[in-house]
Amino acid sequence: MNVYDTANRLASELKNSPEYLNYKKVKEELNSQPEIKEKMEQFEKSRYEVQVEAIKGEEEKKEKMEQMQKIYLDLIQNDLAKRYFDLELKFNVLLADVNKIIAESVQDVLV
Repeated sequence: MNVYDTANRLASELKNSPEYLNYKKVKEELNSQPEIKEKMEQFEKSRYEVQVEAIKGEEEKKEKMEQMQKIYLDLIQNDLAKRYFDLELKFNVLLADVNKIIAESVQDVLV
């Protein structure tokens, strides 16, 4: 079997997985509520900035981290946002597991 055919089959299986379908559904629900969507966008922006600083090796800005945590704590008071975070985590774990399996299969040439 062709590797590209297998990759396309895997992509299709991922798009039909419960993790993906549930995550997509709750994300659509969240996007239909402007107030929550706006807070989520603020959180994602803060999270991105903190991650970029960490990757660059810059010292973490305490204010940015506190802002991100404050937005997060506010968001998880909402059941929909909490479900979003839970499902986002499950989907990301699935992707990480798949990536780990692939990487381990070719580890001998990656080292």
